[in-house]
Amino acid sequence: MAELDPINQKILHELERDARISNTELAGRVGLSPSACLRRVQELERSGIIRGYRAVLNRAAIGGGFTAYIGVGLALHTKKAQSDFVRAITASPAVVACHNITGPIEYLLRVETPDITAYKHFHTNILGAAPHVAAITTYVVLASEKDELG
Repeated sequence: MAELDPINQKILHELERDARISNTELAGRVGLSPSACLRRVQELERSGIIRGYRAVLNRAAIGGGFTAYIGVGLALHTKKAQSDFVRAITASPAVVACHNITGPIEYLLRVETPDITAYKHFHTNILGAAPHVAAITTYVVLASEKDELG
């Protein structure tokens, strides 16, 4: 694993702010030569600290915009039940995040659909049909003052 010295921490901070920054600009911001900066970025990628790069989309601008967080409790608390649920739910493109959490429920999902009608379809036909689901609680996002994950 790459060492997270202060320079690597600066590199990660800058890439989180703007992953499309040129290597030359990044090198200037962190105080390295471009070649030394590129070697460090490549090592951060090889070590798995940087897992990838992606575009953050404005869902409302492309016909989307309905976001909900859903707490899901399972009827069975076995490894197989969890595996079955995860396999079924992560196959849906509406699920943009699936977290196994502690507390009274097992999973917290982030679901994005074009509108409430599409969400209802997801809720009834995908989530409602997923194996071992015993409880569903939906939290509709009204506004996102800060959302660095897109």
